[in-house]
Amino acid sequence: MRTRMLALTSAACGAALLGAAALPASATGPGSGNGQEPETAGTTAVEGKATAPELLARVRGCARISKGAYRTDSGSPKATVPVCDTADAVFWKADMDIDCDGRRTRACNRKTDPYFLPETAFQSSRGEPLDSAVLPHVVVPGPGKVWDYRKSGLTGGSVVAVVYRDRVRYGVIGDTGPTGIIGEASYAMAKALGIDPDPSTGGAESGVTYIAFKNSRVSPIESRERARSRGAALAREFVGR
Repeated sequence: MRTRMLALTSAACGAALLGAAALPASATGPGSGNGQEPETAGTTAVEGKATAPELLARVRGCARISKGAYRTDSGSPKATVPVCDTADAVFWKADMDIDCDGRRTRACNRKTDPYFLPETAFQSSRGEPLDSAVLPHVVVPGPGKVWDYRKSGLTGGSVVAVVYRDRVRYGVIGDTGPTGIIGEASYAMAKALGIDPDPSTGGAESGVTYIAFKNSRVSPIESRERARSRGAALAREFVGR
């Protein structure tokens, strides 16, 4: 994302772990599509689904698991966002910057995003970079002194619920970012939440809650339907249904 890549482009290149060549714009395989979720607003229970208010009620307090806090952008004067622990998940409340890295598409490329990188830390089942324009996913900070996501039972493909206003959408952990910054998700996740997904001008300044479920990895990582169904089930358990 533009704000965090300004200072950390070279570091992110190293953290991406795996290189990849440019790929065609069209997506195929499990979970491909237009990146939009079918669910409607999350203020009322629909078919037993956990609602935004229910999830937010479960994350009111914070049992801090991180050693300190994160900045939301590279230029933020203070680190204000802790990662909080529960028995079944970790969560953080931050902004949303737009991750457009990975597979080159019409929406995500060097013209639309000047800090575009053709890799993601985690790859699809075909060994390709993830498609940020299609796959709703979340970026976690790379392992560092503040927090190591791997020690919280998380990895690429772990299921994440993202809450913004009255909407709840499910995705996976799909990429890693700078070790001192938090609050980033893919173009597709932003679009599903009704957030402007433009990688240069979009995003949300605040009000986004990320809930990452421990030991919840789905496979293949690019299957939006598996992330959605597993996420809905885990969210129901999380709110006590």
